[in-house]
Amino acid sequence: MAGRFPLLTDENITGPLVGGLRSRGWDGVTVHEIFGEESIDEVLFAYAAERGRVLVTTDEDCLVIGHRWLAEGRSFRLVFWQQGPHQHVRVSPFLEAFEALAGRAGAFVAGIEYLRLPR
Repeated sequence: MAGRFPLLTDENITGPLVGGLRSRGWDGVTVHEIFGEESIDEVLFAYAAERGRVLVTTDEDCLVIGHRWLAEGRSFRLVFWQQGPHQHVRVSPFLEAFEALAGRAGAFVAGIEYLRLPR
């Protein structure tokens, strides 16, 4: 599945990253735009899966849900990275990592993609 994919970013994803993705032509919506201030992780998964969007998060709880959904054989797509080690990384490496992921054949075969970022 090489190519761009529609995104749903959770509340942990910063505005500059969302803006950068949009400026590069990515179809991205935020949970704030859809659900307002309060959101429940399981609801985010269902919303993204039903609409063919990739959930983008640094939330460890979402990663746990993703592994459970994999075990249950449920279809979804998730992009995850650990926030702590990457909190001081500039936006451009994130954008490049998304572009690299979009160009990679076989992306999302397992449902979860770990974004590869410089430390």
